[in-house]
Amino acid sequence: MPIRNAASTTGQFLRDFLKQESAGGIVLMLAALAALIVANSGLAGWYSDLLSTEIAVTMGGGGIEKPALLWINDGLMALFFFLVGLEVKREVLTGQLSSWKQSSLPLFAALGGMMMPALVFFAINWNEPDNLAGWAIPAATDIAFALGILALLGSRVPVALKALLLAVAVIDDIGAIVIIALFYTPGVETNMLIGAAIILGLLFAIGRARVGSRLPYVILGVVLWYLVLKSGVHATLAGVALAMTIPITTRGGENMLEHMEHALHPWIAFMVVPIFAFANAGVGLLDIEMSALVAPLPLGIALGLLVGKQLGIVGFAWIATKTGIASLPKGISWMQMWGLSLIAGIGFTMSLFIGNLAFASPEQIAAVKLGVLSGSLISAIAGVLILRSASKAP
Repeated sequence: MPIRNAASTTGQFLRDFLKQESAGGIVLMLAALAALIVANSGLAGWYSDLLSTEIAVTMGGGGIEKPALLWINDGLMALFFFLVGLEVKREVLTGQLSSWKQSSLPLFAALGGMMMPALVFFAINWNEPDNLAGWAIPAATDIAFALGILALLGSRVPVALKALLLAVAVIDDIGAIVIIALFYTPGVETNMLIGAAIILGLLFAIGRARVGSRLPYVILGVVLWYLVLKSGVHATLAGVALAMTIPITTRGGENMLEHMEHALHPWIAFMVVPIFAFANAGVGLLDIEMSALVAPLPLGIALGLLVGKQLGIVGFAWIATKTGIASLPKGISWMQMWGLSLIAGIGFTMSLFIGNLAFASPEQIAAVKLGVLSGSLISAIAGVLILRSASKAP
């Protein structure tokens, strides 16, 4: 009886998660569309001024002063990464990544889905050394956007395929976090980093003691974010580090990690990520010439998402199944895997985020947006067509 109840609870959690992520993905699409409309209308000047507005938060003799865009990308997105960290921890400890049998296929698919897009990008930008910092941009998958697209297909897409996409995207997020930490941290302030390490140690001690109050995690989490921001390491990684300290259950028996996920999901899905999309997806398209679409930087990103994801996910999954390391979930065909690989080519949130870390030039950031938007759009359309066709097959 307890086993049945546990399985039922896990299944219900997955259904709730997919439903909320799918709805959030649709809101995300609308926010991105709104950004494109505003950036290509008479409101373009207002849009630019809004994002460059300086916002200062001071206390005593110190504080932080940043443009609104950086408050969104460094501050609000730390909450997004905190949620990603909670999801990763849950999946590794109790979810689809908790055993080799469950994780082997998504692990191989995700590794291929990160490696091949980067290789495609390198192949196209090999003779453009100024662009090579963007190699990780097409390696990312946007969970909310991808599940939002699958939601449009309704019952044509089996839950097993959505769960597989979710597992691939979670591993993809782990890879993106590691990439940001290793390759997009230019310089480090040692004193601030030592302070952050001390605060993180306190948080781990509180987590190990399974303290049930949220207050210590919130207060120390804010201090951790500030110290990491000042250290030179990207501040969003503080969100991931904080998530790793949250206990699965408290001393009182509360499932704290799962409750935090449930509480945060609506805010992240319907506020944080759409705000990020609105702030980062606005690119002027009116003056863009056809040659800009085939310039090495946007072309490398677009083809990395469109072609690299297909080669990596399907290719590595095929190798894993043929060697007996993994097997396709029951009821999933290779044509549906092909459709999944295309849907995984929707990079958007994480791709734009990495693009902002990789480049400082406005021209390069505009090219990144063009590549991400075009590659994600074509991947989404092609993926929907493939999955619709796969659902009709006997």
